[in-house]
Amino acid sequence: MTPSGDRLEPAEAGTTTGSPISIGHAGLGFAGHELARASLDACVKCTICETACPVSAVTPLFSGPKFVGPQAERFRDGESVDHSLDYCSSCGACTLACPQGVQIAELNSQARAVMKADHMPLRDKLITRTTLMGMMMTPVAPIANAALHNKPIRTIVEKVIGIHRDAPMPPAQTQTLQGWLKKRPAPTRTPTRGAVVFFHGCAGGYFEVETSKKSIEVLEYLGYEVLVPKQGCCGLAQQSNGLFDQATDAVLKLCDDLRSAGTDLTIVSSSGSCTGMLKHEAHEIMGVSEDKLADVGTRIRDMMEFLLDLHDAGELPTDFKPIEMTVPYHAPCQLKSQGMGMPAVEVLKLIPGLTVVESGAACCGIAGTYGLKKEKYEVAQAVGKPLFDMVRRTNPDLALCDTETCRWQIEQSSGVKTEHPVWMIHRAYGLS
Repeated sequence: MTPSGDRLEPAEAGTTTGSPISIGHAGLGFAGHELARASLDACVKCTICETACPVSAVTPLFSGPKFVGPQAERFRDGESVDHSLDYCSSCGACTLACPQGVQIAELNSQARAVMKADHMPLRDKLITRTTLMGMMMTPVAPIANAALHNKPIRTIVEKVIGIHRDAPMPPAQTQTLQGWLKKRPAPTRTPTRGAVVFFHGCAGGYFEVETSKKSIEVLEYLGYEVLVPKQGCCGLAQQSNGLFDQATDAVLKLCDDLRSAGTDLTIVSSSGSCTGMLKHEAHEIMGVSEDKLADVGTRIRDMMEFLLDLHDAGELPTDFKPIEMTVPYHAPCQLKSQGMGMPAVEVLKLIPGLTVVESGAACCGIAGTYGLKKEKYEVAQAVGKPLFDMVRRTNPDLALCDTETCRWQIEQSSGVKTEHPVWMIHRAYGLS
C-alpha cells in the first residue's frame, strides 16, 4: 500500500529474481546464527508475528516474518528461492511480539547477510559509511545541504546509486561535536556526582550536534563531569545491510574507544539506535562474544533511560519550568528492542503543563537505511503513514522521537519539526 492508499505490487519494486540461491548456514561464519537458531523449534506457527509486521501489512513483496524466518530457516541448509527476505526492514516487531521467544528478526537479518554476500550492492556499502559522510559534508555544509535539496541532483543520485530522490538525508552542520567541545567555555558548575562517559554516535557527532550538546548540558546541570572520548562508528548501518565483518570491526573498535575514558563509568547516549547495537544487535545478531562487549554493553544507558533511573532512585531534580504544550512522541523500533519500555514518556510527564501523546505506531518505516533505498521507499512511506498522520493531528509544530533516522523520516514525511526528548528536558531546566 502506498501513502495514497494503493497496495504496492511487485512490478515496480525492484525485487530480486533469478535461480535458487544457496544460503547454507554451515559456512555462515558468525556465532550469532547459533544463538538465534536455538530458538527456532519454539515456533508454533501461531502467526502473531505476522500480525505485528508493519511491512507485510502494506506490501505483498514481503512474505512475512514467519514464512521467511522460522519456517524458511529449516530449509536453508539446502536451497532457497525466497528473495522477499530482502524486504524485511529488521524493525524487530516480530521478535518482540512472539510469545514463544523465537528470535525471528535476528534469523532474518542473518539469512539476508548470507543471501547478499556474493552480490552486495555498491549503494548498500556507501550508505553505511556515516562517519566518512560526516567528515566530507561538514567542511562544505551549506553546499552539501543545497545539493541534498536539489531535485535534479537527487534524481541523478537515485538513478546512479539507488537512493530515492525524496528519501530523508542527514542535515550537514558547520561544526562537529568535537569542534564545539574544543571551543566551548569551561562548564561553570562544579561536578558533584562524579563522571559519566557520553557516547554520541556518528549522527550525534556530525549531524545531530545540537542534540548531543543539549544532552551534555543536561548531564552537567545534574552535577556530572561529562567525558567525551574520541569515538568511531558502532557499525549498526553495516550490520543492517549485511556487512557483518565490517560491523564487527567497528563495534569492537568503538568499545575500545569508550573504555579509554574509564572501564567502570556509566556510559550515557542520546543515540538510541547506536545504544541498541551495543546492548543487543552486536551479540544477538552478529554473535560478537559477550566477553568483548559485556563491560560496555552493560554500562551503557539511553539518555532518557538514565534520567528515569535517577528519578526512580529519587535523585533527579524535578524543579522543571512549565511547558504548556501537547506533543506527539514516537518510540523507535531500536528502542523497543532494548526492553526498557518508554522512559521518555515517564520523564516528560514530570514537566508541568506538558502532555505527551504516544504514537501507538509500530514503525516509522525508515528502519535505519531501509527507507532510503529506491525500491523500498514507497514501502517505508506506507509503513509510516499512520504515524505521519497522527503527528500532524496532534501537533503540527513539534514531535519527539529518540533516534536520528526516525526523526529525519518523521520530519521529512509529516512536515513537522521532530526533536529528541532531551530538548524538552533542556528547556524545562531553563538551559535553552
